Amino acid sequence: MNPFKVIIVEDVKLELKGTEQIFRSDIPEAEIIGTAQNESEFWKLMRIQVPDLVLLDLGLGGSTTIGVDICRQLRNKYSNLRILIFTGEILNEKLWVEVLNAGADGIILKTGNLLQRDDVQLVMNGRKMVFNEPFLERVMARFKAVINEESVQSDALIDYEIDEYDERYLRHLALGYTKEMIANLENMPFSTKTLEKRQMEIINRLFPESERAGVNNVRLITKAIQLNILDPHNLEPDEV
Repeated sequence: MNPFKVIIVEDVKLELKGTEQIFRSDIPEAEIIGTAQNESEFWKLMRIQVPDLVLLDLGLGGSTTIGVDICRQLRNKYSNLRILIFTGEILNEKLWVEVLNAGADGIILKTGNLLQRDDVQLVMNGRKMVFNEPFLERVMARFKAVINEESVQSDALIDYEIDEYDERYLRHLALGYTKEMIANLENMPFSTKTLEKRQMEIINRLFPESERAGVNNVRLITKAIQLNILDPHNLEPDEV
């Protein structure tokens, strides 16, 4: 790794000392040209000298938004600057997305294997999306859950013989559309009367004969969700 200059932004003194020690012992190529415990101190350092890398904590002074704002401003002002997030926000996945959207090159969570020389080297070599193992474990767990949910829904569509038009009908019914509104959707080739007939056919597939009498829209949608035909967290209308 070629020599490079780094500014460390960390508001907890003990953690700041620990991070400095990691650089001195494991990454001797890094020259720490400054450390900051708040936003004001950081921008003063930036006016003196622009580093090659900013190691940025997100939770400065108890606020997580400051770190995201700093990242966004850095990316706008210094396109070639490397920005590596080093954060104790190990549960705030929404914050991870926000800071990645703001232009961070990677996120290292302050848990597990912490800050590693290899991760810093990847960032300095221009690699994007550099994450440590604890971060990747969380992402993979979420990824597996999403894939499993999609697989369950796919199996349900097959098991209950739900085609594209049935799924569109049920989804828009769940969103509060009337049959007339659904019949007018783009590429929906069925009239209101035909949709009423299809609804009865769907009811016959989803409900045992003893439960079919008096099934209204609410019961039908509830059943479709219970059978994993509809995902209540992913109910979006078709684009017009």
